[in-house]
Amino acid sequence: MTLEGRSLELQTAKGVYSPDRLDPGTAVLLGSAPDPSPTGDLLDIGCGWGPISITLALRSPAARVWGVDVNRRSLDLARTNAAAVGALNTTFCEPDEVPGDVRFATIWSNPPIHVGKPALHALLERWLPRLADDGVAHLVVQKHLGSDSLQKWINAQDWGLRCTRRSSAKAFRVLEVRRA
Repeated sequence: MTLEGRSLELQTAKGVYSPDRLDPGTAVLLGSAPDPSPTGDLLDIGCGWGPISITLALRSPAARVWGVDVNRRSLDLARTNAAAVGALNTTFCEPDEVPGDVRFATIWSNPPIHVGKPALHALLERWLPRLADDGVAHLVVQKHLGSDSLQKWINAQDWGLRCTRRSSAKAFRVLEVRRA
């Protein structure tokens, strides 16, 4: 596949999200999100086999990229893929392994909508409030899978964050979250 203009050979496997190709939502996010912070801590929520984390790492080589997932097979694949392309500024781990005091300059995610609203909300509740004061998050969500209701839900939370629609493409919306 091609990431950041580079033809890369990456490993995937059955049992992980989008094992045969770059997910279309992820492609929309990578093609439309503005450049991540060049430094600081960057986060990929639900990293899977690593395409978002690797892109963050290649775009921001002076930053530290965290890829979090609950699927250990995904984390192993992401580590293998990052090492294969020289994205050595990445750490792939389960959510509880990220130190609680880390604040993120950039968060990118194609969040796992399929886990259901309560689990998705808990996931976002855990990570979005950890944006740095000048941090920004970009989430890609299919229109028919609740992007508009997710935007409203984020705005209704008492986190001091504001969610807006940055763009729409190919049945997906890219939501942008910043400090209010």
